[in-house]
Amino acid sequence: MASDSSRDRLPFEPAKKRKKDKAPKSAPAADSGADRSESAKPSPTPKNAAKPSASPSGQPQKAPIPEAVSRRMITRMALFSGTPTSLGVLSLVGSYFIIQKEWFPLPSIAVLLVSSGLFGLGVLGLSYGLLSASWDEADPGSKLGWREFQTNFGRMRQAWKKE
Repeated sequence: MASDSSRDRLPFEPAKKRKKDKAPKSAPAADSGADRSESAKPSPTPKNAAKPSASPSGQPQKAPIPEAVSRRMITRMALFSGTPTSLGVLSLVGSYFIIQKEWFPLPSIAVLLVSSGLFGLGVLGLSYGLLSASWDEADPGSKLGWREFQTNFGRMRQAWKKE
């Protein structure tokens, strides 16, 4: 089932690979002083002119990430990143009190390794929180999100291979 859902397109996933427009821009021609004053005036545009549905680069606009999916991603990122980051801060504060009260000798390298490790887990938690959220609006996903992580990481790898 996971391989089947990895082939489905998401509503906010781009339809095609972008192709860059490599057409050279024409340089403006040299004008005389009289021509500049006339060209400075804005040209009149009709009130009922149709607005283009594509972006200025000519690409169709992408649909935004649905609100439910966005909230799910933010919640998971806060949980998986906030917990180790706050533990890293608490380890620094705790080691300060241990050293100040002289409860036992605490090597500086131990404080550095523990706090750096916890801050590193916080950074990894951002990525895991984003990828472990279910990108389907109707499916809330599992508690830890391992199945969703595998599906979303597979989608991301496929997108990298296409480029």
